[in-house]
Amino acid sequence: AEITGYSKEEAFDKPLVSTFIVPSLQHSVHEVLDNALKGTETSNYELEFRTKSNEIRYLLVNATTRRDANGNVAGVVGVAQDVTETASRDRAVTAVANELRQLVDNANAPIFGIDIHGNVNEWNDKTAEITGFLKEEAMGKPLVSTFIVPKLQRSVQEVLDNALEDRGTSNYELEFVTKFGETRFLLVNATTRRDAESNIVGVVGVAQDVTEAAKHDRAVAAMANELRQLVDTANAPIFGIDVDGNVNEWNNKTAEITGYSKDEAFTKPLVSTFIVPKLRQSVQEVLDNALQGNETSNYELEFRTKSNEIRYLLVNATTRRNAESNIVGVVGVAQDVTEAAKHDRAVAAMANELRQLVDTANAPIFGIDVDGNVNEW
Repeated sequence: AEITGYSKEEAFDKPLVSTFIVPSLQHSVHEVLDNALKGTETSNYELEFRTKSNEIRYLLVNATTRRDANGNVAGVVGVAQDVTETASRDRAVTAVANELRQLVDNANAPIFGIDIHGNVNEWNDKTAEITGFLKEEAMGKPLVSTFIVPKLQRSVQEVLDNALEDRGTSNYELEFVTKFGETRFLLVNATTRRDAESNIVGVVGVAQDVTEAAKHDRAVAAMANELRQLVDTANAPIFGIDVDGNVNEWNNKTAEITGYSKDEAFTKPLVSTFIVPKLRQSVQEVLDNALQGNETSNYELEFRTKSNEIRYLLVNATTRRNAESNIVGVVGVAQDVTEAAKHDRAVAAMANELRQLVDTANAPIFGIDVDGNVNEW
C-alpha cells in the first residue's frame, strides 16, 4: 500500500495485472502468474507497478504458488523487493552507454580494439567502411597478422604490447590492408582499455584516415610537410552545454585549444563567453536547433581563447538526451582547423584541396563520466 499508494480496500478484488502492471509487461506478468498457478514458481522477476499517482515503481518479485490445506493451488503470493532507485540508476547508466556506443559506432573516425590476446573485439562502422571488412568478419581475428601490412606488423605489435602494459601511443601511423588488397593509412592513438576493476583487458585504437593526404603528398610536394603536420596532429575537442546554454562538458583538448581549464569553463554561458561576437547569433541558432532535436554537421565557428586569440573549429552539434529521451543539452565534437584557415591565404592554389581534406577529416572520440573519469576510449 505504501509503495503503490493504493490502500488494501482499494486494491482488494481488483485484477492485479490490468490494474497495476504497466501495459508493456502485462503479457509477461500474466505468464509468470499462470505458471505459478500451475505450480511452476518464478524467482527474481522484475516488474513495473503503476502507482496511484501514476508513477512507476520497480519490484523484484518471487512468485510463489499458494495452496490450501488439501494441497490444491489456491492462488499466488508475490514477495517483492523495491528496487526502483537501483533500476533508475541502471537505466541511466544504460542510456549513457548507449549514447557512447552510438557515438563510437557512428563516428567519422575509425575506432577498433583488441583483447589481451590481440584479437579484434571492437570494430565500428567507419572501420568497416574503410577496410571493407564487416564487423562480423573482423571480430575475433588477430588484428596485426590479418589487417596490418607485413612491413609494419612488428612495430604495430610493439605499440599494442606497450598499450597492454599501460603505455599508450599517440599519432602512430599504420597501414591497414583492406578486403580488396588496397592500403589505407590511419593515424592512431592506441589507448589501454580497462574493466570495472581497472584490470587491463585490451587496447582501443581511435584513428584518422589520412589515406588521401598520403596520396596527395606526391602531387603537392611543396606542401607535403606542412599538410602532413596538419593532418597528423589533428585531435578532437569535445564540449557541451545544458538546456540553459551553460557549459557542462569540456575535455582536455578544448582546454588546450582555448586556454580555459575545465573548472574555469564549467557553468559559463558558452556563446557569450567563448564565441566571437559576429558569430554569436548564428552559433546560438545552431545550439537552439540542436536543443530542439535538429542537429548540425560541419559547422565552422570561432572560439576566443583565454589569450584573446581566435581558434577555428569545425563542429558537429549533436542533441544530448537523458535516460527518458528528454533533451538535456548539446554535445559538440570538433576538429581544430585553425592552421588550415591561416594557411588558406598563403596557399591560394591549394586552398580548395586543403579545405576539402580538412573539412572531411575524421575526429577521434572519447568520453568521461560526471566525475571526469574515462569510461570510453
